This record gives sequence, C-alpha cells and structure tokens, in this order.
Amino acid sequence: PGRVGGRPMPPVTVIDMREELQEGNRSMFSRRLHAALGERLERGEQSVLLLNRRGHSTFVMCRSCGYTAGCPHCDISLTYHQKTRMLRCHYCGHAEPSPTVCPSCESEHIRFFGTGTQRVEEELAKLFPGIRVIRMDVDTTTEKGSHEKWLKLFGERQADVLLGTQMVAKGLDFPYVTLVGVIAADSSLHLPDFRAAEKTFQLLTQVAGRAGRHHLEGEVVVQSYTPDHYSVRTAQRHDFEAFAAEELKHRRFMGYPPFCRLVLVTLSHEQLPLLAATGEQFAEALREQAERAGVLAPLESARERALEILGPVASPIPRLKDRYRFQCMIKYRGGVDVAALLRAALAPFTEGSQGKVLFSIDVDPQVIM
Repeated sequence: PGRVGGRPMPPVTVIDMREELQEGNRSMFSRRLHAALGERLERGEQSVLLLNRRGHSTFVMCRSCGYTAGCPHCDISLTYHQKTRMLRCHYCGHAEPSPTVCPSCESEHIRFFGTGTQRVEEELAKLFPGIRVIRMDVDTTTEKGSHEKWLKLFGERQADVLLGTQMVAKGLDFPYVTLVGVIAADSSLHLPDFRAAEKTFQLLTQVAGRAGRHHLEGEVVVQSYTPDHYSVRTAQRHDFEAFAAEELKHRRFMGYPPFCRLVLVTLSHEQLPLLAATGEQFAEALREQAERAGVLAPLESARERALEILGPVASPIPRLKDRYRFQCMIKYRGGVDVAALLRAALAPFTEGSQGKVLFSIDVDPQVIM
C-alpha cells in the first residue's frame, strides 16, 4: 500500500538516548530533535510530538528514604500534574495535594521523576521562548468539543507544535507538518503484554505518517533506549512484512495468537485471602472440567485439541479501586468448547460467600493488565 497522491514515506532517524546521555546531553530532547524543532520554527512549519504518557512527572519520590507517593486505593504510583499541583491516580481518579515534605520521614528532598506531556510542554517553553504549543491528552480534551477545537486551531496554524499522547498519532492530515518527534518510543514496549511489540510498531508507523503528507517533505525523529529492538528498526524502514515475520516467530515459540486463542479470567475482591483461595479453587475446577473433556494438554503437544491454564497469579496491577485482582489465562486451540467448560467450572462460585468474588471473563482479550 502507498500513500495518497503517491507521496513517499518520510525518512526516520532513530536516536539512541543512551549515547546522548554518555555524551553529556541530559535533556529529554536529543540534539537532532532539538535542532529539527528549531529549523521548523525558522521556516514557519509545524511539528507533531508524541509522548504516550500524560501528566508532568510519572512518580514522586523522597530521595532521603525512598518513599514513593502511591494511590491508597490502587497498587500504582500517583502522577504529578503541574497546573493543579496535585497527585492523581489515572485508574480510579483519586487526587491529593503534592507533598512539600516526605509523609514518611519528613525530609524536604521530594523530587519528581519521569516525563509526561505537561513536562514536555514546560521544557519546550524554556528551550524555545515564544513557541506556541497545543497539548492534547485526556486532561485537555475532557470538555465537549475540545478535541475539534484544538485540531482546528492547529490546522489554522495558530500553533507551532501539536504535543500529545496516542490521540495525535493517527487520522491527522495537516499540510505544514514536516516533523514528527517521538519522545520515548519504549513507553509501550516493556509492558507485560504479548502485544507490546505490535502496539509499539503500530504507534510508530501511524505517527510517522503524519509528516510530509502534502507538498513539503517530512522527517521523523524517534528517541529510544532500545533502538535495536525489531519493532523500532522495522518501523524505521516502514517494513511491515519484516516486522510481521519476526513477531510471528516469537508468537509461535511462546504459544500466543494467532497460533492459539486466549481467554482471560480476572477475579477481584476486597479481601486478599478469600480471593487467593477462590482463585486456586476455580483453577482446579477448570482443570478438572478440561481433563474430563479430554482437552487438558500443553499447546506444544501433538494433540489436535489442547487447552492449558496459566495461574492464578496476581494481575499486573494487583489492586484497583480497593479490590485485589487475580487472573487466570486460558490458552487453547482446536474445537474446544471453552464456554461450556467455564460455565461448569464457575457454577459452584455463584452461591454462598464465594459469590462475592467478582469474575470477569474476556475472550480474545486486547488488554491483559
């Protein structure tokens, strides 16, 4: 497939941020991206910057004792938002004022770590005085019509830079956008999800397509701490076939779709001991049902129909909104009636006190968090 009008895809430069640091550059912008932004400002052209992480700093820590501000309702760190000077949980919505002293040891050495879109906006204003930036993330697009308002302003060239999360990565067509910068290509690469490489390749490919769509030539600068990963390298070459071949090799070896199907069963409850016990009982009941049906077998076995159960284990985010979370992953292939097996295994848990445990079943899950 080609671009509309036969336009060539823009060249992509991958910057190794480890080398930038070794050579004394401690900025969030590589020297190449900094220079490219300056060039666009001089020529009156526009840029799109992608950072798939909102907020100002991704966590707040005390440098004296190591205390990290966490959500009291979820097992996740709080994100600092500069405009309101609040710490927020992006899962349950909990908010609290940013501390001036450590709640644990009362030290004043509170520091903000990590980079979010607000911090990038702040840094742009320092490096390029007078630069006009439109920031698009969940925090700036909550009001009705705000999404369209920001894009209209950018389309009318009322801003030099469109900075945002993944919502700026696809579907945008602006003739004067000649530079796309990806601040941290690795942000989605190391998530505990077998699709992490695919999602990274997808995002990089989509956002690269925003540059040079009309009469002006485009350029893409991708910053990464893992520049040799195949998802980054194949995205640099716009080579879907090479990415698919490598990714399918990994999926086949690890036994993941499209070489099998998945069902994710997530259990949640306010009491951890009850949840853990129920998880074990459910997994055992499901194994018994699968064995009775003659399908319980490792996927690498020679059987035409095979089903294996992973877990129960704590979910990647083990507590959300005051509920602890465990999960079981079911992997299967062939004509296995998984729905019938699940119905039979779940039957004992719909009565009595164990019925308070919430079961969530996701067939062919897109998110495994």
